[in-house]
Amino acid sequence: MSAVVNALIIGFSFLFVKIALGHADPVDLLAHRFAFGFAAFAVAAAFGRMRFRLRGKPVVKVFWLAALYPLGFFLLQTYGLQYATSSEGGILLAFVPVLTMVMGIVFLKEKASFLQQLSIALSVVGVVVIFTMRGSGFDWGNMAGIVLLFLSCLFFAGYSVLARSLMKTFRPMEITFLTLGIGFIAFLTLSLVRHAAAGTLNQLLAPLAEGEFLTSMLFLGVMSSLVTALTANYALSKLEASRAGVFSNLSPVVSMAAGALVLGEQIGPFHIVGAVLIVAGVWGANYFGAKARKALASSA
Repeated sequence: MSAVVNALIIGFSFLFVKIALGHADPVDLLAHRFAFGFAAFAVAAAFGRMRFRLRGKPVVKVFWLAALYPLGFFLLQTYGLQYATSSEGGILLAFVPVLTMVMGIVFLKEKASFLQQLSIALSVVGVVVIFTMRGSGFDWGNMAGIVLLFLSCLFFAGYSVLARSLMKTFRPMEITFLTLGIGFIAFLTLSLVRHAAAGTLNQLLAPLAEGEFLTSMLFLGVMSSLVTALTANYALSKLEASRAGVFSNLSPVVSMAAGALVLGEQIGPFHIVGAVLIVAGVWGANYFGAKARKALASSA
């Protein structure tokens, strides 16, 4: 359920990012987004809703985790999208579960049955169908952007694998607190430095006067940064990295539905086919993954 909620929120987040980018540049957007997310966490912690203890734990390892996500992922994705299209980003993002599965097998010694691998591949095909059938493919002239976007996917897959290993030591909310805090400090510092160099510090808070931007930040900061971090980390504490990672491919289905309901975008037959392939792939990856895990436990 945590993985499904995570995918639902991320699916709607693209809509709010699109709205927010009409009022602020990407770096300022990230600074505001993580400020709202970290503030929401701090308020919840102040009222005793979130308890955590970090004494005696290898906190330095979480800095490496934060370097992968949110820092590396968002920076590579943001600058990658300056040279490539959002459709190319969506297609590449579909390969995150494949990268996660490979890394999980190599670094965590996780097992993936043939049917589980086939199901993950099926979900990838579903995403590619949705993007390519509407005329959105790869433009190899955007090679710089494609490379940056692929690296962002590699960073996100690395985050899933490293977070899974750290769950043996840290609770999900402890990981969330540290990564949100590091993201907030890093993106705010980057934004302040850019504005100070340009002499435009007064423009940093200007977008908050816009109702659309403020609403977008509430969703992106609280729901799409704080809640998604909590749900993703909780899912990784219970599921293998490969099984948790494949849920990310549900996000294009949610984005498609949100676009149709809110923006009036058209849904064609290929959208339906792609969505069915994605849902079938996500179900299969978890169903066959759970069966393989039970079989392994029985033999042990």
